[in-house]
Amino acid sequence: MSKILMKGNEAFGEAAIRAGVKCYFGYPITPQNEVPEYMSHELPKAGGAFLQAESELAAINMAFGAAASGGRVFISTSSPGLALMQEGLGFICSTEVPLVALNVSRGGPGVGGIQPGQADYLQVTRGGYNGDAKIPVFAPATIQECVDLIYECFDIAEKYRNPVMILADAMLGQMMEPVELPPKKEITPVADIPKEKPWAITGTGQHEGRNVIYSLRMQPDVLEKHVEKMFEKYARAERELVRYNTVGLEDAEIVFVAFGTMSRLCAETMELLAQRGVKAGLIRPISLWPFPDKAFDEIGPKAKLVISTELSMGQMLYDVKVAAQNRWPVKLIHRTGGIVPSSIEIADRAEQLLKEVTAQ
Repeated sequence: MSKILMKGNEAFGEAAIRAGVKCYFGYPITPQNEVPEYMSHELPKAGGAFLQAESELAAINMAFGAAASGGRVFISTSSPGLALMQEGLGFICSTEVPLVALNVSRGGPGVGGIQPGQADYLQVTRGGYNGDAKIPVFAPATIQECVDLIYECFDIAEKYRNPVMILADAMLGQMMEPVELPPKKEITPVADIPKEKPWAITGTGQHEGRNVIYSLRMQPDVLEKHVEKMFEKYARAERELVRYNTVGLEDAEIVFVAFGTMSRLCAETMELLAQRGVKAGLIRPISLWPFPDKAFDEIGPKAKLVISTELSMGQMLYDVKVAAQNRWPVKLIHRTGGIVPSSIEIADRAEQLLKEVTAQ
């Protein structure tokens, strides 16, 4: 299959359409505006429905209702927009309705700026919704990987009956790369929704009796059993959805841990350090939740230092320290506010940290 040069945000929308998305709901916010723009003229051509909501609050609740019909639903936003969607995501987790959400993240807090950022790590991995709930989160490093993940995540969402999140960033959304697009899946008409989608509300013609979706459970023991059942599902997800890539861990002195755009910079940094006589490796988490703790077991005996490398003040640092289990010193290299460091800057700082650690 031939490749086509596409802008990230447009490729993300096309991937969702090819996955059989029936409905898209969204609200304009930089740097993901090309996603709703693309969906507005391409999704109707495929037989789906596009609707621009009056706010992110409205968009997530519209998406909730549409997903309850059994059709595939896609939403996208950027950092402060996702903050407004948190309550709705909690409701969707509680009612066990599948949905795929894309966050093309930017700088923060608050409105912040429109440049690339990774400071939504805690928002997407811990969530701002109330109660005991979890959402699988995947972080692509290339436009192709994001296309493939979006296409696959609808199946994951339906398997686990849960929202699934894709965390991209402004860099991936705005850049252009060659991509190989997946084959198109047909949109399933509501009347043909199969019984294998038991969350589909009455009206599809495939379910007998009333099928009511609800989140309120007034009896404490009933709510407890429901949450425990959800966590059995999350335990399966922790076993089955862990994904990561590693490079050069066998003989690395420095091990970078980075996702998304920063992992690309770390790959360049490793080449620079090699020219300086320093061997470096990389752990690239693809699943942010569940976090790939087991990747750290692949680190070789020469490692002196693990560095969490982020476009935030160190939101992933806690997870890296937990995974490291005190086997190596863990340090942080970061920029924030929308500033993306150069590979030279990262290499210089990594060398300095290595000197400090070995001198102790």
